[in-house]
Amino acid sequence: MLYQRSSSLFKDAEKVIPGGVNSPVRAFGAVGGTPIFAKSAKGAYVHDEDGNIYIDYINSWGPMILGHAFEPVVDAVIKKAKQGTSFGMPTAIETEIAQLAISMVPNIDKIRFVNSGTEACMSAVRLARGYTKKDKIIKFAGCYHGHSDAFLIAAGSGAITFGTPNSPGVTQGTAKDTFLAKFNDIDNVTQLVEANKGEIACIIIEPVAGNMGCIPPKDNFLKKLRALCDQHDILLIFDEVMTGFRLAPGGAQELYNVNADIVCFGKVIGGGLPVGAFAARNEIMDFLAPLGPVYQAGTLSGNPLAMAAGLAMLQHLNSDRTVFDRLAEKTEYLHHGMSKALEVNKVKHTINRMGSMISIHFEEHEVHDFESAAKANNETFKKFFHGMLKEGVYIAPSAFETWFICDALSYDDLDATIKAVATVSKDL
Repeated sequence: MLYQRSSSLFKDAEKVIPGGVNSPVRAFGAVGGTPIFAKSAKGAYVHDEDGNIYIDYINSWGPMILGHAFEPVVDAVIKKAKQGTSFGMPTAIETEIAQLAISMVPNIDKIRFVNSGTEACMSAVRLARGYTKKDKIIKFAGCYHGHSDAFLIAAGSGAITFGTPNSPGVTQGTAKDTFLAKFNDIDNVTQLVEANKGEIACIIIEPVAGNMGCIPPKDNFLKKLRALCDQHDILLIFDEVMTGFRLAPGGAQELYNVNADIVCFGKVIGGGLPVGAFAARNEIMDFLAPLGPVYQAGTLSGNPLAMAAGLAMLQHLNSDRTVFDRLAEKTEYLHHGMSKALEVNKVKHTINRMGSMISIHFEEHEVHDFESAAKANNETFKKFFHGMLKEGVYIAPSAFETWFICDALSYDDLDATIKAVATVSKDL
């Protein structure tokens, strides 16, 4: 495949945009080479500026659950844009999508829309702190909740020490209020809570991790986490930016039958436009301004274009709930096909999946947290990524990102992907 146009565009971008990209993972820093510049997309395929076509497994990092340029979503955006793109005033469509989201997701009474998943998680933590009147939070190594200061924290020197900043610009003062726990390790979380009794406002988690590859919870981890929070009056926050409206109509709460106190959304809820949201029971949400003392605002929050796209997406998912079964079946089919291809070529690997999220780890042992994910062979992944690219399959340009399956993928597409894995794995 030729990438001359993409290479030229990247050089131009580097002159005016830091690193040539507006989000670091796009720069191919983890895999090497020059990033591919997208030109258009439809259904399961993305077209680049050089005329190459790829079967797409990032799907804009999750929101394109029904495929690119899904007509009901596109039509809704066009229709709404003709009426005005932003008003800075309330609109009826905000209430309409809020009512639908609340009807689909368990254990929430009110929802507030923001402009990104980062903003949703940041606001949820502030709300939790304001509601509980406690300052400290627990997050999990390998879970990503956006680039807000409170989340850019590396591990401390011991199991019960607070974290340290892992980005310049994040202060030690911010870091001292964030503890880092091990995913799928309830004993580790309990140790942190017991060592800081009465100080933890909330525990925030991706119920199915997607930023260290796909890593599902195991051994009733979420239920144990819920019980621990109840015992110590801690709010449990589910970051469902990836899993919300993707794993089930009601997200991970429905799938695992575990209620969170606050839930964060993004991706699917915006139908591909920039949007986020956070939701909770009345008594928690009523702590937000203008009803309560916790301040949160956004000039473009509830933007009519994003609301139109999100409403069209949720309406379709709500009216055809068999889509979640189809997605899970396609993901399972892909899992077994890829695993067989890798086994034939004696490539050490582990494949994790949950619903329509899946990832390959080039490590033969179980991958259940960030530490085990980090043991995978990254050099093998780099070769695999570029090999798949040459075969016309676009996967996440990082070993620590989940793939997202969309309903537009046909079984012919899945077979073509499995064939590509078979071809590429011969040289791994």
